Amino acid sequence: MRSIRAAAVGAVTMSLALAATACGGGSSSGGGSNDSPKTLTYWASNQGASIAVDKQVLQPELDKFQKQSGIKVKLEVVPWSDLLNRILTATTSGQGPDVLNIGNTWSASLQATGALLPWDAKNFGKIGGKDRFVDSALGSTGATDKDPAAVPLYSMAYALYYNKKIFAEAGIAKPPTTWDELVADGKKIKAKGKSVIGAEGANVSENIHHVFVFAKQHGADFFTADGKPDFTNPKIVDAVKQYVDLMAEDKVIPTGDAEYAQNQSVSDFAKGKQAMLLWQSAAANLKSQGMSEDDYGITPVPVRSGTPGTGAQTNSMVAGINIAVFKNSHNLDGATQFVKFMTSDAEQKILNTAYTSIPPVKGAQSDAAFNSPANAVLKNTLATSAAALPQVSSESQFETAVGTAVKDLFADAAAGRAVTADSVKAKLEKAQQQMPAA
Repeated sequence: MRSIRAAAVGAVTMSLALAATACGGGSSSGGGSNDSPKTLTYWASNQGASIAVDKQVLQPELDKFQKQSGIKVKLEVVPWSDLLNRILTATTSGQGPDVLNIGNTWSASLQATGALLPWDAKNFGKIGGKDRFVDSALGSTGATDKDPAAVPLYSMAYALYYNKKIFAEAGIAKPPTTWDELVADGKKIKAKGKSVIGAEGANVSENIHHVFVFAKQHGADFFTADGKPDFTNPKIVDAVKQYVDLMAEDKVIPTGDAEYAQNQSVSDFAKGKQAMLLWQSAAANLKSQGMSEDDYGITPVPVRSGTPGTGAQTNSMVAGINIAVFKNSHNLDGATQFVKFMTSDAEQKILNTAYTSIPPVKGAQSDAAFNSPANAVLKNTLATSAAALPQVSSESQFETAVGTAVKDLFADAAAGRAVTADSVKAKLEKAQQQMPAA
C-alpha cells in the first residue's frame, strides 16, 4: 500500500473476531439488489499528491461509470491517517460505504472481521475471472486458505531513486546494488556536503515495510509457520538493527529523519537535499513537487549481496491497493459492477497511469505507458523479488507494534543513545507482548 500513514492504536486493540452480522456498511439508497438502487458510496484511499488531486483523477471515471450503468457513485477520499480506523469503525457500527479501498497488507486482518464480501470463483466470474490478475498481487488479498477478501486495484513496489547530479559530483558511476556499496557511496556523498538517504523514522508503516524486507534478506520471518509472532528471533533482531544502524552506526540517514512522518523524505529528495530515496512508485509524488524525471534514476533496492531475487534476495514488499465490498451493502450487484469497471483493462490503464502505479491486471500491463525504464524496474521487482507481508489476522496489529518499536529505536539513535542487539530485542519483545492472544 502507499505509505500508510499511522495505523492508529485503535487498530491494535479492536477485536477482529466480529460477527458478520455486525459488519459492513451499505449507504446506498433503495433496498436489496433486486430493487436496483441507483447510488453507491465509495471510500477511496489518498493516492495522489492531495485529496483534491484524487478527486480530479477519479470523478471523471465515476461519471463515466454512471453514464454506462445508471448508478451514481458518491466519492469520499479518506486520508491514510484515518482510513484503517474508519474501516474498523464501519465494521462495528454497520455504517460504512458499499465499496472501499484498502491497503493490501490489511487484507487478512479485515478478512477476519467477516465484513468483506469474499471473492469466490462465482464473484470473480462476474468481473472477468481471477486469472486476469497478476499472481503477486493476488498474494496480498487475504489468508491463503480462504477466498480473497478484496481485488487488486493498484500495484506498487519499492525502488531506490538516486539524484544523477549528486552522484556525478561525488564521482559515483553507478547506483549501489548492496547495502555495503550504499554505505561506501555515502562517504563520498557526505564529503560533498549532501545527505545520503532519507527515512521516515516516525512513519510506522514505512518502518514495517523496510524491516520486513531486511528480515527477508536475513532469511527470517516475523511469524512462524503456524502464525505465531516470532519477533525476538535473532535474525529478526539483526535485521531490525541493520536498518536502524543506517542512522545509528553508518550515519547515512540524517538524525533529523527520526521525526519525519509523512512525505518529508520525498520532499528532501525532490529538492536536491539528499542523494537517494527508498520509496514505492514515487514518480507522481516527485513530479508533483517539481522534480523532473531527467534528474533522477531508478534502480532496485539493494540486497545484502548479489542481485535481487527470491528468498534472501527479496528487496520489496508487494505494495498496493485493493478494492473491497462490504457484504451487507444494499447494492451488491451494483458494487460488483463498479469493481468490474475499476478493474477493466481500460480503467486500469487510466488510473494506474495517473498514479504512476502498475496495473495488477495482466491485460493492462502491456500498454506503452507501463513500459518505461522506471516502470520496468517496478514490474520486474513485483514479478521476481517482492514478497507479501504476512497474511495473518493480526497483521494490522503487527504493523503498528513493530513499526512503533522501530520508531522508538530511531529516536534512540537520533538522541545519541546506543542501539544494541539487546536494546533492539527489548523493543521487539515489548511489541510481541502487544499482539493479541491466539
